[in-house]
Amino acid sequence: MNKNKITLSLTAALALGMSTNALAAGFQLAEYSATGLGRAFAGEAAMADNASAQFRNPAMLTYLEGTQVSVGAIYVDPNVDVKGDLQVNDQTIDQTEARNIAHSAVIPNFYISRQLNDKATLGLAFGTNFGMRTDLGTDFTASIFGNQAEVHTVEINPNLGYKINDQFSVGAGVRYVMAKGHFGAALPSELPSKLNNVIPAKIYQATLANKPLKYMEGEDNAWGWQAGAAWQINPTNRIGVSYHSAVKLDLTGHANGIAFGNTSRPGSLPLELPASAEIASFHQLNDLWAVHASVNWTDWSSFKKLEANIPSMGGNVDIKPQNWKDNYRFAIGTTYQATEKLALRSGIAYDTAAVDEAHRTQTIPETDRTWLSLGAGYQWSKNLTLDAGITYVYAKKAHLNETDKNINELASMLTNPKETKVSFAGTTSGDVWLAGVQASYRF
Repeated sequence: MNKNKITLSLTAALALGMSTNALAAGFQLAEYSATGLGRAFAGEAAMADNASAQFRNPAMLTYLEGTQVSVGAIYVDPNVDVKGDLQVNDQTIDQTEARNIAHSAVIPNFYISRQLNDKATLGLAFGTNFGMRTDLGTDFTASIFGNQAEVHTVEINPNLGYKINDQFSVGAGVRYVMAKGHFGAALPSELPSKLNNVIPAKIYQATLANKPLKYMEGEDNAWGWQAGAAWQINPTNRIGVSYHSAVKLDLTGHANGIAFGNTSRPGSLPLELPASAEIASFHQLNDLWAVHASVNWTDWSSFKKLEANIPSMGGNVDIKPQNWKDNYRFAIGTTYQATEKLALRSGIAYDTAAVDEAHRTQTIPETDRTWLSLGAGYQWSKNLTLDAGITYVYAKKAHLNETDKNINELASMLTNPKETKVSFAGTTSGDVWLAGVQASYRF
């Protein structure tokens, strides 16, 4: 098996896992605060409810007085399915399905801000913008294209906000991202019966069933930055803008599996977390109602291909073209001050897919998503505020196709015809429930 065969499925698994468990486009996460969750994260770059505001726009630190601490968590409960036909030479040999492939998770966060004077405010954020975990199992006969993936990122983000005058504020910060993950592809637990003439079932079960084809794990730490600005047009209208830089990771560790001769081999997988930007607005309509909106952009067009580095197998290897496109997210929300202590929130958002129909595959089943959110904030005391939010995310059903020239080469070696094409054609669908809580204290 050549070096392309060795590295292909592990990176395919990476892409599959990230796309199916994430809640913004690609493998991006938006779940940084329960406060924002309750309004579908609409208008975030122009909002300053508590210390969590700095994670989206460090300029909003200038709207926070004294010292503030905010801590919370969001529970993510995804339901994502992949099903379709495993085909050989465009003839279906098996109908297969993997249900609930994305695992539930709890995403914690912590923020603190400290006003230095009437101009400058320091902040420190702990959160994440990317993460996932999936497991398709080996009952899924298309597991040869990737069956497990996990990535965790933790971000430490110190920030400084500066108030130029009563109308304009700016802010900036550095991002230290710590990432680790593992990715794998495996032979299915059972070979489709139509292939028994190629490998008898008893021989397959005894020698190959459930065997890992490729497995890779690694970790890396890297730096990035963010910046933002805010314009207080008048006491009731505000605009905010923010930008997060790309962060380039090189997940370094080891690879093993059948494709590696069952030998542990050092290797790495370069992965770029894309740049993103937001423009948002906040409008206080009257004493009771406020409206806020935002448009987000993510530079997914920078994701052109996957490339792994296995030195003992020849170094850098072009794995697979991706040809993604930039993603946009549109959100609008409202805040209603029901009583002096109770604020009610709502929001709706639409997330566009980061890949065209022609490039969608099993490994990256990117599709459009719609968010519906409700939330509330209660001022328990002069200093303590409690927030909660709940969101339902509906992912549009999408068709996908997967072909792999390296698997085709292997299949041709086994079956001996001049050319054998192995492919998977199916659909992906799913939805996600999110629920979050947060406590904020002002000193």
